[in-house]
Amino acid sequence: MKRLSILFPVLLLSACGGPTVLGGSPDITVVSNAEGLPEPTRVDLLSSNRPYLIGPFDKLKIDVFGIEDLSKEVQIDASGRLSFPLIGVVEASGRTPGELADELEKRLQGRYVRDPQVTVNLEETVSQVITVDGQVDEPGLYPVIGRMTLMRAVATAGGTSEFAKLNDVVIFRSVNGEQLAGLYNLKDIRRGAYTDPEVFANDVIVVGDSQARRLFRDLIQASPLITTPLIILFRN
Repeated sequence: MKRLSILFPVLLLSACGGPTVLGGSPDITVVSNAEGLPEPTRVDLLSSNRPYLIGPFDKLKIDVFGIEDLSKEVQIDASGRLSFPLIGVVEASGRTPGELADELEKRLQGRYVRDPQVTVNLEETVSQVITVDGQVDEPGLYPVIGRMTLMRAVATAGGTSEFAKLNDVVIFRSVNGEQLAGLYNLKDIRRGAYTDPEVFANDVIVVGDSQARRLFRDLIQASPLITTPLIILFRN
């Protein structure tokens, strides 16, 4: 965003025209010439410390110790469920493999198997998760299947609440070991002012007024007429 140096007198510009210090702080800088958050690398997508949550179309290997007929490979259906012998349909999406194993043991216990010992291993995944929080109807963790955009992510979380601030949507992302945040305006996206950005596994999306949005307060106060995303980089 080249015009940042013109619009924000509170910013201390670097001599080389690179990232700009926000409010004189060496810890937060504006990423100049950025049209949006950069895409994460493959390493970023695989290196999250968050436990893996099962999602639609994932393939699992389920073993019930000592009972070969109940040990099988299954694929989660589009609604996040699986069908298992004896006990029928089980909700799997949103659970860790360990949590699913506990649920299967509980439902097999007593009635079908005296002392079931179940293990669940992920064989193949087509989904990872994002976090959607703030002023949405159903905040939580949601699987990313295929290409997902910011608007789709918000819709997946039940849409925005009645009094949500649509101009205050922050996406947090880790790229090459660096933490970035982008401030987006859903109203501008809807009217075509800029492209609905793609979101990726491990992104954290916060809708509405929040501590996350206040990171951008100095920028917004300096120029409330910004019509492009604002991207900042957190320095260690």
